[in-house]
Amino acid sequence: MNIVRRLLVVGVAAAALVSSAWAADANVAGKWTMAVTTPAGTGSPVFELKQEGSNVSGTYKGQLGEAQVTGSVKGNDLTLSYKISAQGQELAITYTGKVEGDSVSGKVSLGELGEGTFTGKKG
Repeated sequence: MNIVRRLLVVGVAAAALVSSAWAADANVAGKWTMAVTTPAGTGSPVFELKQEGSNVSGTYKGQLGEAQVTGSVKGNDLTLSYKISAQGQELAITYTGKVEGDSVSGKVSLGELGEGTFTGKKG
């Protein structure tokens, strides 16, 4: 009976290791070039991202100027946020998407200016 318990414990531990490997956060560190489509038009901003665990930081450079970016990655779910001044008003911009290898796609919220979609490539 003791050996059965040990085998059960080893099996549960192995399953936990496998599931934690599957749940690892995507690696988003590096340069990302996005293609953004909104009701106001299109753009191709560049993000330079750093990652520490699930925390993401970096910079945005694009049609709206430059800004410091904060965000997170949980599994393949990526969120990036920054604030920018455009035409005299401060806008809170948020990208939410799914990472698949060196690609990402999702939605972008432009505060009061509406929403759009984006795709991006790393490298």
